Amino acid sequence: MNKNLVDREISWLRFNARLLQEANDKSNPLLERLRFIGIYSNNRDEFFRVRVATLRRLSALKKQNKQNREQVDLLDYDPMKVLKQIRKTIDQQEQIYMSTYDVIVEELKQVGINFVDDQNLTPLQKQEVLRYFRTEVHQNLFPIMLKSLKDAGNLKDNSNYLAIILKNSKELGEENYALIQIPTEKMSRFFILSEKDEAYNVMFLDDVIRFNLREIFLPFGYDTFESYSIKFTRDSEMDMDNDVSKSFVETMIESLKQRKKGHPVRFIYDKKMPKRLFEKLQKKFKFSKDDLIPSEWRNHNFKDFMYFPYIGDTKLRAEKIMSLRHPDLPVYKNIFCALRKKDIMLHYPYQTFSHVIDLLREASIDPKVTSIKATLYRAASDSKVINALINAARNGKDVTVFMELQARFDEEANIYWTGKLQEEGVKIIKTITGLKVHCKLISICRREENNEVYYSNISTGNFNESTAQQYADDSLFTANQSIGREVSQMFKLFEMPYLLPDFRQLIISPYYMRNFFVKLIDNEIKNQEKGKGASIILKMNSLADEQLVEKLYQASQAGVKIKIICRGICILIPGLKGVSENIEVISIVDRYLEHSRVFYFENGGNPLYYIASADWMVRNLDRRFEVVCPVKSAEIQKELFEMLQMQLHDNRRARIVNGKRSNEYKNQKAAEPIRSQEATYNYFKQKSEKMQKRQ
Repeated sequence: MNKNLVDREISWLRFNARLLQEANDKSNPLLERLRFIGIYSNNRDEFFRVRVATLRRLSALKKQNKQNREQVDLLDYDPMKVLKQIRKTIDQQEQIYMSTYDVIVEELKQVGINFVDDQNLTPLQKQEVLRYFRTEVHQNLFPIMLKSLKDAGNLKDNSNYLAIILKNSKELGEENYALIQIPTEKMSRFFILSEKDEAYNVMFLDDVIRFNLREIFLPFGYDTFESYSIKFTRDSEMDMDNDVSKSFVETMIESLKQRKKGHPVRFIYDKKMPKRLFEKLQKKFKFSKDDLIPSEWRNHNFKDFMYFPYIGDTKLRAEKIMSLRHPDLPVYKNIFCALRKKDIMLHYPYQTFSHVIDLLREASIDPKVTSIKATLYRAASDSKVINALINAARNGKDVTVFMELQARFDEEANIYWTGKLQEEGVKIIKTITGLKVHCKLISICRREENNEVYYSNISTGNFNESTAQQYADDSLFTANQSIGREVSQMFKLFEMPYLLPDFRQLIISPYYMRNFFVKLIDNEIKNQEKGKGASIILKMNSLADEQLVEKLYQASQAGVKIKIICRGICILIPGLKGVSENIEVISIVDRYLEHSRVFYFENGGNPLYYIASADWMVRNLDRRFEVVCPVKSAEIQKELFEMLQMQLHDNRRARIVNGKRSNEYKNQKAAEPIRSQEATYNYFKQKSEKMQKRQ
């Protein structure tokens, strides 16, 4: 591994450590801190399912034969060594994770929110828990006898199970063993017992089931029980079948079935579990010693804290903000008329995503609109976007959708939506094997005075009204015809990916995006050498492309000032003497997930601005359809620059990213506190209020 780069896996774990910092930060409302515990847990699950699983595969491949060993050795890192670093880092984080949770639980108790379990219920609470179990829970439980379980691969990945020892106290016969999945997909993980004296008692669903094991197993002659929580995580990478006789959807469905039976990469278990039960489970599931993670906790799967109910005093949760309407899109105003006057950029969640729904709704009934095209990567569970597209098809519009079936962990939902759209007459462009469509595009063609006029929406984030309330993204609405024609041509490119149109506005991967950014950086180097204005501001989720990192190092060495806002993985190390002394990197983790990609190049005093769907990662640049779009409106450029400046001056939620692992906050002792997400919302709120006064 290049000594001037950070391993991407370790960098990712440093990002997850920043989530733990938020959970520890007492300036955050208490229930929001608990939510960060859930986000941390969920992220770590995905890390094991994807990154650890991939490294395990590489390690296994290296052991198989000489040819495989030689192929793996071509990598610039040793997967086994990285796995050891990961385990060490995660073990260190686990201690912080546990202590943080314990502190939050104690603080919740002080404000009247108590966690109770099956062992400390009052007589009245016992009656209430029994009643809840009989009316709501029991019908969702399907116990599995361990000795009857033929295929352990049928058990659900990343779900909590109770492993139970069953006995009959009146007989000396052999004890039995059972598994029960905690049915969190069908009901809340948390049962709120009746409120008393403004206090709340909260019970894990796991403990509700534990308390009622007699209700389940007494009819079968068992009256004595021991139960222990377990959770296992599988390799989630999918092996695609190349059988040409199958449709891609059929292939995806088969691959999803195989994923559900993927090899385990982690087995979390209650360390108090008796050895005899542990050995039974290990034999059945075939865990290796590398998979085993004993836990001090009675219950696992804390990702469910992401959905912990908002109970108690309103001070315990973040103040709810109302997303703003864009001042140029007041109620009842025709969006096409507004766009003919000027480009408009929406900034979620500060401004409302409903403008996208309004655009599609308006297009679906406008008699002049002839066609609507859209890419969909992750849709909301009850997607208004998809419903609007279906309505457009019902109204006789020519509707085309590229639904990405390979969107990790959303494959099943996207297969469902594909069928739904096809039923309604929407044209579905076939998924391209091994090449994801990750760009976020809407193209609307309208017949105006016998001409085809294009209206486009290019976004940094998904067309998903649910995540738009949690992810900070930028979304450009434009009637620029040069851009609009190219957005429309993208859909032809998806169907014929080897016939690249002559794009002049959009920058497309996997064709030439990396080279485009290299040229822009080279241009800044030349301007620096000529004494002209030369600087770069980059905002993205991940920076992990070595070629672009090396080019940034080269620019730094030439004297170009570079500032980077990178939320997650960052393999670049700023501040290295003689290498990256002119580079600063911060990461902002706050209430909203920073998700937008914005690129600024000073360009000798004539700045260039771009938004993109792509991070600077090999997968985005080489194995995905991504789009970088220029921002031409001076008004929007000013907005973007001011937003970037607010983030660069953040001294409350910005962490300094460097070669160390400290995640040190940036300048928290500054006299003027600047929390960029709050500042950004207030910025747009003031703009909106000024516009209203003018009207």
